[in-house]
Amino acid sequence: MLFSTVAVLVLALFFLHLYFSVIVKPARIRKILKQQGIDGPPPRILLGNTLDIKKSRDAATVNHPHPPLIHNAAAVLPFAEKWRQQYGMPSYQQKVFGPLLGKGILPSNGSIWARQRKIIAPELFMEKVKGMMSIITESGMALVDSWKQKVESEEGGVVEIGVDQRMKRFSGDIISRACFGSSYSKGQEIFLKFDHLQEIMSKRTLSALGIPGLRHLPTKRNRKVWALEKEISALILKVVKERRQAGYERDLLQTLLEGAKSSYSTSSAIDQFIVDNCRNIYLAGFETSAVSASWCLMLLASNPEWQTRVRDEVEEVCQGRIPDIDMLLAYADSRNNAPIPSGPYPGKGGVQRREDRCLELIQKRFENGIAGACKSPNAYMPFGFGQRVCVGQHLAMVELKLLMALILTNFSFTLSPNYVHSPVMKTIIEPKHGVQIMVKKL
Repeated sequence: MLFSTVAVLVLALFFLHLYFSVIVKPARIRKILKQQGIDGPPPRILLGNTLDIKKSRDAATVNHPHPPLIHNAAAVLPFAEKWRQQYGMPSYQQKVFGPLLGKGILPSNGSIWARQRKIIAPELFMEKVKGMMSIITESGMALVDSWKQKVESEEGGVVEIGVDQRMKRFSGDIISRACFGSSYSKGQEIFLKFDHLQEIMSKRTLSALGIPGLRHLPTKRNRKVWALEKEISALILKVVKERRQAGYERDLLQTLLEGAKSSYSTSSAIDQFIVDNCRNIYLAGFETSAVSASWCLMLLASNPEWQTRVRDEVEEVCQGRIPDIDMLLAYADSRNNAPIPSGPYPGKGGVQRREDRCLELIQKRFENGIAGACKSPNAYMPFGFGQRVCVGQHLAMVELKLLMALILTNFSFTLSPNYVHSPVMKTIIEPKHGVQIMVKKL
């Protein structure tokens, strides 16, 4: 009898807690936000707005037309596009994928973020990036040589190449060498596992998002995520152990080691700091650069006039030589210094898309660089601005400029008939079906 009474009481308390957690508390928060002018679609109990999001995406997949080149914003984020028009443009809060980022520099805030940035940022200043030029050039030349072999082996001298995966391997090769130095082979193994983990995370079904506790259940996908997370951590810590035994070597891993020792007192905290920030460096260092390169090649392939103009500029600067850092900086964009805002940050998408013409690719706008393309120098901010501007922007731009210079001076290319323009939101906006181009050796 006593046991039954206790069980009923515990059950009643559980449902009372559930009621306050999923009904009373969200309703109170929505009321406060609405009083401040922030509105949104009404959520469902437990599921929130995930069914609305799924319905919008399914409708966009079926109904959205796919002409040769479109901005495709409504197809990539149909729910955000619909709600932006209905409720205005509040900033969009991204959900952080724990297995990908941990507590590294990307998701952190406050003093933890400041400490991590102080350690990592100096290793990615332009002067340090100049020292990585041999690594970037070696990886770029390997890619160019592999493309030449494919073109030469094809009858007719024209071959279709899927560039998206090749761009990922190129960026992954650079970040593995920069981060792990002589332990490069293990860095490549980490990169492959991390790429696999990211692919699994990006395929998380919408029906799973927002359901409390579902990410803790031992589903097939969750078990695979947990296994990869452990394998990546074990590989990174193995490299760290070997480095401690082997001695000093100047690379990003050594910087993380030294910074962790000066900032944390326990071995577990030191290891966690190193693992989390290695994962952050991989995600920021290879994924964004690789996808940017893929989209850049797609745009150049679809605009032959501008491909020719860019090639002429590159040849004017390089004069038949392999680009070095001084050549790459010859056409560096002029930038204006802007004060760091003292109030809340505006949503980046809202700032960049206030005008109707932002959805058009008007190449002429960029003739005088980014600063000359926008009324405000901060209207275009792929690396952010202010205190949290991307620490790796110099490495990313040097990597991208060198790669484009090498490809443009060795090949001409057009879009393949098999290319389907369908951007999709994964970790970032990627080409769902890849980018295929027809490549011809110059």
